[in-house]
Amino acid sequence: MTTMHEASGCIIVSGMPAAGKSTVTGLAARLLPRAARVKADDVSEMILRGGVWALGEPREEAVRQVELRNRNLAALTANFVDFGFSVLMDNLVVDRAELDFLVGLLAPRPVRLVTLAPGVESCRKRNATRDPEERTEFDDYHRLEADLRREFGDVGWWFDTSALSPEETAERLLREASQLPPLR
Repeated sequence: MTTMHEASGCIIVSGMPAAGKSTVTGLAARLLPRAARVKADDVSEMILRGGVWALGEPREEAVRQVELRNRNLAALTANFVDFGFSVLMDNLVVDRAELDFLVGLLAPRPVRLVTLAPGVESCRKRNATRDPEERTEFDDYHRLEADLRREFGDVGWWFDTSALSPEETAERLLREASQLPPLR
């Protein structure tokens, strides 16, 4: 079994909508002896009225709710880490400022970043085949991929998952992420 003892703390698993974040973090967490998955979507869905998607409109309110979501994600993550769990955070992190904010909230706990990158066409196909209730109404993949590559191409691990199954991705994520230095 894969272990993550060298990578205690949190691995933020980011990527475009339908990159496989939820599937992979769930599979990876189940491979570890003590692990939790903290999902940004679950935290966002706690808002029952007035919620705005992270990339939605009005932009000002979306930014405000992303901050609230990230504060709650960090608090949950910190609690799990402090009680001896490895955490896989499923969260689309869109820029360095957001990443720095999360890392600051989680300090001094170790945080690593993995960006799942199966490619635009793969994400579009995955999104189209999702159950309609799980589908993301989003089609600006090329811009988002370019933005993510610009922001995170040299931070953490840009993980091309296009040729891997979800199970292979989860196993490799744990094996390789444990070798990444924590973000500061």
